[in-house]
Amino acid sequence: MTLPHQHARQVFLSFNQGIEKYQYSYAIIARYLVFLYFAFTILPALAEARPATLSAEAIRAQLAKNTLEGVSETSLSELRRFYHQHDYQPVWVQEGVTDNLLDMALVLIGRAHEEGLSGHDYQIETLSRLRKAAPDTDSLALELGITRSMLALSHDLYRGRLAATSADPDWHIPQPAFDPVDFLQQSVASANPARLEQALTELSPKIRQYSALKQLLGRLRDLVTAGTEWTQIPDNIASIHPQDKHAAIPLVRQRIREMHHVFEKQEYDIADNNSQIYDDQLVKAVKSFQRQYGLNADGVIGKNTRRALNTTVIEHIQQLRITLERLRWLPRKFSERYILVNIAGFNLAAIQDNERIFEMRIVVGRDYRSTPSFSSRISHLVVNPYWNVPTSIANKDLLPKQQHNPDYFASEGIRVFSSHRYESELDPYSIDWHALGRSLPYVLRQEPGRKNALGTIKFMFPNPFSIYLHDTPSKYLFQKDIRTFSSGCIRLEKPQQLAEFVLGSAFEQANIQEKIDSGKTQTVHLPKSVPIYLLYLTAWSDEQDEVHFSSDIYGRDKRALAYARWLQPEPHLSQSF
Repeated sequence: MTLPHQHARQVFLSFNQGIEKYQYSYAIIARYLVFLYFAFTILPALAEARPATLSAEAIRAQLAKNTLEGVSETSLSELRRFYHQHDYQPVWVQEGVTDNLLDMALVLIGRAHEEGLSGHDYQIETLSRLRKAAPDTDSLALELGITRSMLALSHDLYRGRLAATSADPDWHIPQPAFDPVDFLQQSVASANPARLEQALTELSPKIRQYSALKQLLGRLRDLVTAGTEWTQIPDNIASIHPQDKHAAIPLVRQRIREMHHVFEKQEYDIADNNSQIYDDQLVKAVKSFQRQYGLNADGVIGKNTRRALNTTVIEHIQQLRITLERLRWLPRKFSERYILVNIAGFNLAAIQDNERIFEMRIVVGRDYRSTPSFSSRISHLVVNPYWNVPTSIANKDLLPKQQHNPDYFASEGIRVFSSHRYESELDPYSIDWHALGRSLPYVLRQEPGRKNALGTIKFMFPNPFSIYLHDTPSKYLFQKDIRTFSSGCIRLEKPQQLAEFVLGSAFEQANIQEKIDSGKTQTVHLPKSVPIYLLYLTAWSDEQDEVHFSSDIYGRDKRALAYARWLQPEPHLSQSF
């Protein structure tokens, strides 16, 4: 290498070493600058994002006030009791330890809509805003707000958000007792978010019906979020029978296909075409639809079937919300064997070990004699019963028939007595019935027999409404879609099957059929009383977890929804449905 070249190489190496030296220095300087930026910019921002730690004195002073804005006396009393038990120490707003607990509480409040409740009722928007901002001045509001909402949510999940008898005056089953303060104290004791989540999840009813309805509610809410609207069938058309040709058939076919997207029933998976012929495949699908909606599966698309087909997604959501609420009103523990009467669904089910042993159709009270919701225990049954006619039925129903036909009472086996002692019997032909006007000063009793309104068996359980279950000679009524024909009591499709269930092992010894054949009135006491629940549910599930619907025959759902203010959607779906 020549001298000039060596000189040039030394200059280049020297220059390169200098560059590497400065690069190392620049790296150190750069790292230092990044640290300074993080220290003076990022860390303060993170500090602002975390709620400031609260003192017990601040909480105590706030709760010592006579009133708090927007907080009811009941909620304020619960807050005071909760923090008194917690020595006024903060639960959610603490340094580092409970950040995850606070965020879990917000997640759980945000999930309220999954239970048919509304996050709006638990101030989810306000709490989320406070969590994001969390300046020092809002930390107290966030702490107390989270506690207040968690107390309310836990209460509502266990025993219902609404006061049952206020939302539904015909409901007479006590709501389960629950102390949200004790519950929340135990749930946050370990400051474990997973423990809090598990505890709150376990509060809602643990029955298959609740779970099935809740899952369907989620699917329907997704449809609303997606802007889905179901096809409507014209209501001013004549009934459509199988094999008829009608312009509305393509709409019916489309509506059934929409049902398949939600319920995934095989019968609803039908061909997509514009044929106006009411073909066999569609008939089969409509019959399945009718069964699901508590209608007679005759395949005829009449007014009741059209009304069911035209139920909107929102209306179904409302049905599910109020039904989930009613299920929360019920006791949390049931006996091993009990009777479940669904008034709105015209259905009775015998339950043993959480399984339905059998079901039967029932007839319930007319609109103006609607059957109430209550619970009791079946104690005995009466074979070949007399019918001691209630005064209201005697005056409104039977007296006009006797006035129209003087032979009516005699032909129906109805006897006339001067008092409820049934000792002094009167001759119906000796009475001027027209002179009585609309008020009957006598007592009526129908003799046992084939015309007796109570049939061959009645099932007795104590209640203030004079309600009981009974057989009926009018078997044709069980083929009706809407079975509101009784005077408040429940008419049974299969009374002997129910007798076998409630008597259990004593059924054979009771010789029920032999007693019926004797024609004599006899009382049979149960070895052990059987609980019975008369409920009003317009949505329910079967053993296959398929959800069924019925119409709101007494308007009790609409009344309860109005009381809860759940009839109108709120601005945000996630908080409404």
